[in-house]
Amino acid sequence: MTDPTPADEHVVFRQYLDAVGLHGMAGAEAVGLSASEWYALSQIALEGTLTSGELAARTGLTTGATTRLIDRLERAGFVRRAADPNDRRKVIVEPVADSLDQIEKLVGPARRQIAEVLGRYRPDQRAVLFDYFAHAAPAFRAATEEIRDAAAHGRQRKGGAAARRP
Repeated sequence: MTDPTPADEHVVFRQYLDAVGLHGMAGAEAVGLSASEWYALSQIALEGTLTSGELAARTGLTTGATTRLIDRLERAGFVRRAADPNDRRKVIVEPVADSLDQIEKLVGPARRQIAEVLGRYRPDQRAVLFDYFAHAAPAFRAATEEIRDAAAHGRQRKGGAAARRP
């Protein structure tokens, strides 16, 4: 077999990213969430708790939009608000464990397919994969911020209603 060309690698990588994105959208849809809600819930579940300000920073939403997102997740039974034990003026958002168990029941079988793929690799190969994941995640977050900044700059230059949207 010949080595893949950079063009081949580009196509494979794009197909991979598209599949990951599609998987996330399907998971969100399956439990009745939008992509932003799914991402926010994932961040809350990973951290255990987040303030609404921290969640706004991670999602790139305004504080008002983040409050509405938390309201929707709370109404759906996925999160609850609690007083911050370190600062009673702040509210933290925490996942509702039972709701996460229900999500895992729904998407767990699909996630096991990915675990099977990872299981095909030797420990040293998995180390390379997870090294990539560890370095690619912050790179993708930084690239996301660049895209958002460029889009906001473009809206500001154009002016009009689009520039004033939250």
